[in-house]
Amino acid sequence: MELDYIDHINAYGDNIVRLYNFDKSQAMLFCNILHQNLIVDQKELELCKLDFIQARNCSLVLRISATDEGITSSDNQSFFCDMTKEGYKQMLILLEPFCLKETKAYQLLYDIDSLTDFLFSPNGSW
Repeated sequence: MELDYIDHINAYGDNIVRLYNFDKSQAMLFCNILHQNLIVDQKELELCKLDFIQARNCSLVLRISATDEGITSSDNQSFFCDMTKEGYKQMLILLEPFCLKETKAYQLLYDIDSLTDFLFSPNGSW
């Protein structure tokens, strides 16, 4: 599984942080770790520290917050995803199809009006 940042993906200046290049087993592992850290333990999760994720040009820390803010950064290298516990539960629902079978589909992991989206895509496309 790889993690990267792509800026200006459209005419509106939107960006994405993308988790890609993975199979069903890695999707399941990611979901289990996300559930344990954020839902059960309520601790932040630094994706770069996970053995099966290779950071290409950025880092991403998932944190629990009082409101769903999505992904932000001050330098376009260190990113923070601030979501409520309920927001992460919804994210896990969106991730579930990737854990059930191999697919070429993709999913944006939240629907928030922000400049940076969070893309989950086995083959990297959208």
